Amino acid sequence: MIPRPALALGLAGLLPFLWGVGTLIVPGLAQLTLDLIGPRFIGPYVLIAYGTVILCFMSGVLWGFAARGAEQSWLGYALSVGPALWAFFFVGGGAAQALWALLTGFVVLLVIDQQFSLWGLTPRWWMRLRALLTGAVVICLALGLWLG
Repeated sequence: MIPRPALALGLAGLLPFLWGVGTLIVPGLAQLTLDLIGPRFIGPYVLIAYGTVILCFMSGVLWGFAARGAEQSWLGYALSVGPALWAFFFVGGGAAQALWALLTGFVVLLVIDQQFSLWGLTPRWWMRLRALLTGAVVICLALGLWLG
């Protein structure tokens, strides 16, 4: 069972992704957001900015898991920096390129999460939470590509 705080905060972490998609679907929401807090928080801009932050954050989480492993330490540490380096090198070049790079990064991140889980470095509930959150993030990024 996923601990309630992890589930609640993980789901709350989806709000900026959902907001970005919402501003692509509802023009009035996009205009209100533009008027109140600016263009950085609408459509692909919020998806790209927040997606980059979360992909890098997850690198840090993986680093913490890697620190628990003895036998896999080099490989674990190398895998843990991958998502942040991916974001640094590949998120850019326009909205479509950045969204594709993030979408790919989150799918690969789930594979890395699975490897850390197989090594026994994650909590038992980790993959259930990661699959749920990654599924939602990938859908939002794909919608950002499709609608943007």
